[in-house]
Amino acid sequence: MSKWEWKIENQSFLEKTIQRCKVKNIILPKFKELQNPETIPDEIKDRLPGIDFNELNPLNLFRIHWQNDPFTKGIGDFNFLEIPQEITGIKAKIVGLVGKFFPTGAHKVGATYGVLIPYLVTGKFNPEYHKAVWPSTGNYCRGGAFNSALLNVHSVAILPKEMSRERFEWLKSIGSEVIVTPGCESNVKEIYDKCHELEALGNEYFIFNQFEEFGNSIYHYSVTGNAIEKVFKKLFNHRKRLSGFVSATGSAGTIGAGDYLKEKFPQIKIVASEALQCPTLLMNGYGGHRIEGIGDKHVPWIHNVNNTDVVVAIDDEQPLKILRVFNEDEGLKFLSSLGVNDDVLNKLSYLGISSISNVLSSIKLAKWFEFNENDVIFTVFTDSVDMYRSRLQEANEKWGKYSIKQAEIDWNVIFKHQSIDFMKELNYYDKKTIHNLKYFTWVEQQGKDVEELNAQWYDDDYWRQRYETVKLWDELIEEFNEKVRT
Repeated sequence: MSKWEWKIENQSFLEKTIQRCKVKNIILPKFKELQNPETIPDEIKDRLPGIDFNELNPLNLFRIHWQNDPFTKGIGDFNFLEIPQEITGIKAKIVGLVGKFFPTGAHKVGATYGVLIPYLVTGKFNPEYHKAVWPSTGNYCRGGAFNSALLNVHSVAILPKEMSRERFEWLKSIGSEVIVTPGCESNVKEIYDKCHELEALGNEYFIFNQFEEFGNSIYHYSVTGNAIEKVFKKLFNHRKRLSGFVSATGSAGTIGAGDYLKEKFPQIKIVASEALQCPTLLMNGYGGHRIEGIGDKHVPWIHNVNNTDVVVAIDDEQPLKILRVFNEDEGLKFLSSLGVNDDVLNKLSYLGISSISNVLSSIKLAKWFEFNENDVIFTVFTDSVDMYRSRLQEANEKWGKYSIKQAEIDWNVIFKHQSIDFMKELNYYDKKTIHNLKYFTWVEQQGKDVEELNAQWYDDDYWRQRYETVKLWDELIEEFNEKVRT
């Protein structure tokens, strides 16, 4: 069966899932409700303020969107932050959606919902038998473990040993099984190898691979892209242009929002950002890096390369230094001296390492195309400093106590004088070269069909059909919820 039929596959598995949800009183949100949280039923919205964002309560499934109010704990306005010109040094506006107020404190929980739900509502996944395996370089396995815990499903988180200490501690606290693989962010193949080892042990291991599961990009196409469009139209008048969308490559889920934005704003430039120490798209490169959350050395199966206009690489030391500027008292004092207001200063901790890298990539984009005050660049602040406080401690141990003078140096070198080196505007054959890299990972190593690889490039309907599947998923979710309620 082609998974894109998404019909009921195993009625017995489905009934077991429905029964489990009945016992636990679990109702699943439709994607259109996550697009428009104001349409969530009142009986659910009224209960949310009494529930912590990270509480293992099934109602937190209805918080997998960009409109969680951190003060009332209800549904509010979109969470976003504009990084002012005093920081960026450019005229173009840079706005980021803030992922801190998702359950788990990172937007990746949305990707895991998009991946898991179609398997639940079609009976392909049996929560009484299967172990949910979440291969990741960071936040994806956290989101998967969280959603698994809500359903009382045994979760297995796979992530590299060089990830931040906070990630491992959080996974253990939630009761997930943790498997540690060698290396850092860019050691993705080692994660795949571990998945194959688990599959060889028995079919109870169900692999939810974010790099190949289209539910990842479908979530961001449907929810994140929609949110950016709404925020742009709310904030800016008709004279402003939505000129850019910047996303770290990672699993290529978030950059799927660019496919949505390209339909609404055809002139937009979609930018894929990666680490200079592992410039996979920029130079077919390799290596290890420290921008946590953007694993490299391959092109994800779900990346629609045809819609990527620019590739940018960021030296991983730069976001680590700016993490200090944004979170050390001396760094904030310096930014205050530049005229950055207190409201922005108090929110700079909303940006984690990859979020800062996205800002730097946005600055490069603006300088490359000579954007002005009428140009707006959107990006995503995937997680906050909460996952990286140990990195601040390590920086103090390595580089010494932070000072206002050092903050001034870091701002001047990294923000004010950010260059347009290590970036490339892609032509047709540049894009095809990147797309063809999928062959070595996915056809040779992971057993994908080369005909589907070609369809991704040549078939205009390939991506449209996948993104439109969300409508069918909502119908299946509605049918599922009706059976849970009866």
